[in-house]
Amino acid sequence: MASLLPLRIPKPISPIRAAVSSPPSTSPSADILEQQFGRKGIKFTDFNGNPTVELSVRNGSSLRLSLSDALVTSYRPKVYWRDDGFEEVLHTVGGSASKGGLGLVLNDVTKEGGQPWRPSQWAVKDVDSDSIDAVQVELSCTDKTSLEISYVISLYPLSMAAAVVVTNKGMKPVKLTSAILSHIRTKSRRGTAVRGLTGCSYSPYLPPISSFGLISGADAMEPEGRGSWKVEDNTFTILKERISRVYAAPPAERLKRIYNTPPSKYETIDQGSGLGFRVIRMGYEDIYLASPGSSSQKHGDDYFICTGPASMLVPLQVKPGEAWRGAQVIEHDNL
Repeated sequence: MASLLPLRIPKPISPIRAAVSSPPSTSPSADILEQQFGRKGIKFTDFNGNPTVELSVRNGSSLRLSLSDALVTSYRPKVYWRDDGFEEVLHTVGGSASKGGLGLVLNDVTKEGGQPWRPSQWAVKDVDSDSIDAVQVELSCTDKTSLEISYVISLYPLSMAAAVVVTNKGMKPVKLTSAILSHIRTKSRRGTAVRGLTGCSYSPYLPPISSFGLISGADAMEPEGRGSWKVEDNTFTILKERISRVYAAPPAERLKRIYNTPPSKYETIDQGSGLGFRVIRMGYEDIYLASPGSSSQKHGDDYFICTGPASMLVPLQVKPGEAWRGAQVIEHDNL
């Protein structure tokens, strides 16, 4: 596995050698994956009937990744000094077909009016670990298209990262819309907010199409119409009501030589737990932010928001032989 992105997070893992063999056409069992890839901090198991990899580091922080759909269904970092000081960050519902969590949205929109293509049938390509403070697993997409997709999940003591590399192996350019979205759990609907978007342009926007999203357009759209742009003038964006927005430079502004881009990082606030998490975007042009309001009750007892870096307003164009990279990092300093 090659070093995919220069992620600025603690103690990066040394580059992993690229896998020589092609991914298998059928998914191997968790036992076979454990024999082939298991090591300290990386354990393959069956969870709710699905092959799953569990990552952990020395301070006890952990995450769980479903291998069939590349969905991170649990992220439990250490956030308090006490021995049991771990907190679940992600809101995930369902059993064998989970929704929520943290997942990759990647749609090929090359053909006008065509059905969006979404990657599936992921396979484990490689893993790496320094046995103490960093573990990593790389998945590859086995769909038979011109796109070669590598998706890397990394865990560190105070952060986790999801990074994607899309390489166009075909003869024609492709256009993609993409996002890495996290359903972040909070204890208090009234006390849920984000900080760091002041001065950023935003517009109401439908949630990206995905197999794991919990918020639908009917659940989240604001009364303002799509395409109406405003500027965030609040230090804290309160998220107790239904919203679905994209924070970005308007497409017309991007035709100028100089324009204001959205911030590279912002912070989620949960007054109920007193915890905050920074969300960092890399490679993506937009930020997606949604809250379900009272409709959250349809998806469990906990409140949650959905957010992450995205490229939705202007499709990404990947030319033949080129690669595009994007990533999301969630980090904290609650300790």
